[in-house]
Amino acid sequence: MFTGIVESMGTLLQVNPNKKGKTFIIEAVKITDDLVIGDSVAVNGVCLTVTKIEAPNFYLDLVPETLKLSNLGDLKVDSKVNLERALTLSKRLGGHMLQGHVETVGVIVDKVEIGDGAELSIAIDPKFLKYCIPKGSIAFDGISLTIASLNDNFIKVALIPHTLENTNLGLKKTGDVLNVETDIIGKYIERLITMEEFDEEFDPNIYSKLRSWGFGET
Repeated sequence: MFTGIVESMGTLLQVNPNKKGKTFIIEAVKITDDLVIGDSVAVNGVCLTVTKIEAPNFYLDLVPETLKLSNLGDLKVDSKVNLERALTLSKRLGGHMLQGHVETVGVIVDKVEIGDGAELSIAIDPKFLKYCIPKGSIAFDGISLTIASLNDNFIKVALIPHTLENTNLGLKKTGDVLNVETDIIGKYIERLITMEEFDEEFDPNIYSKLRSWGFGET
């Protein structure tokens, strides 16, 4: 789990093909002090597993599905990426609960500077708007943000100077693609109210059925 509070921006040093997809080598001085192999790191909001560490660099293996369904497949050497280590029980939850499971991508259709901050308008697939509410939470490239307004399939968010300075949104421009993860709470509610009701009567044959399916065998 993650919070959407970016700890550091990293630099993509190398993109190497491997048998199952690609290997990324990322330089990140600020987060490699306590990384170990097997740790989860959100890269632009995508939960990935650390496979090798050569501080200040670490390695990640990406499968074709991840490359296809997120903006990670479009990254080039020297790209800046948002990084967040997995949440610990002792950490303050400054953003909102994120799984690092990117659902779709959005496109920046407008970026307006407002003083030292900015306002982004992002177009996303309309089928994901049902999980979005005004003043609710959403993650773009792994950054926990508050939805300022919704209009058709456009989501508007405001960016404070700190976000622009410490995440890759400060480098993004109109036409750029962002990873999107909507609020998990809405998805659980949808599942609960749409699933068919189960028969409350206990099936006395359930154990034999499970064994016939291969469960419980030693």
